[in-house]
Amino acid sequence: MNLTYWGVGNPGPDWNGDGRPGDNLYTDSVIALDPDTGKLKWHYQFTPHDEFDYDATQIPVLGDIQMNGQSRKVLMTANRNGVFYVLDRTNGQFLKATPFTKVNWVNGWDAKGRPNRVLSPTPEGTLVYPNNQGATNWYSPSFSPRTGLFYIPTWADTYSVYRKTPGANAVPFTEGQFFAGTFPTMALPPMVGAATNTRLPQEGYGSIQAVDPKTGERRWEFRMSDVTDSGVLSTATY
Repeated sequence: MNLTYWGVGNPGPDWNGDGRPGDNLYTDSVIALDPDTGKLKWHYQFTPHDEFDYDATQIPVLGDIQMNGQSRKVLMTANRNGVFYVLDRTNGQFLKATPFTKVNWVNGWDAKGRPNRVLSPTPEGTLVYPNNQGATNWYSPSFSPRTGLFYIPTWADTYSVYRKTPGANAVPFTEGQFFAGTFPTMALPPMVGAATNTRLPQEGYGSIQAVDPKTGERRWEFRMSDVTDSGVLSTATY
């Protein structure tokens, strides 16, 4: 295709979008660029007007799979926002979006892949799945052409509570400085190794899961002692 694919980070300030109306293109997107000219060929935005820090720097994986009886050249990615996506890598066409863990910020997508977002931070507090860390992150997933499965290191069923604080956009942008506005009050479930050294079952767990990209169906899941920041690798062995 002579294309290179890049994941783009989140907009700022991170957790309050009042001062940045609209979709905030091309944040939280994958973009396809012509490496010879730098020209943008297509893009797809996973989380328009992100207020949950769901950057899209997760690793995209390229593969050729059968979908609806047709061979498709696809880009597959498990996003920090808790959703597994399949796109046509030749033109960016949206093919499939399937949550791979507990997700409540979206309740569906239109034919072009635009999410129907149903939550935002509030002064009272909004419970959001997955949490601020995301359902997965920069660590690599993998795809096996032999099994036809996509493997995701997952922070499963984790959550954050976002409370919009007064003056959350009061801190101005300064080049080279951290830019998140005033921090919201944000409750995060503990990790093993935190002060409590425990994680309750309802606060989430770590796992490796295998997803069928043709259907979005979870084929199997291996639960770990806790969440991980490590990637996974597929080999040709059994």
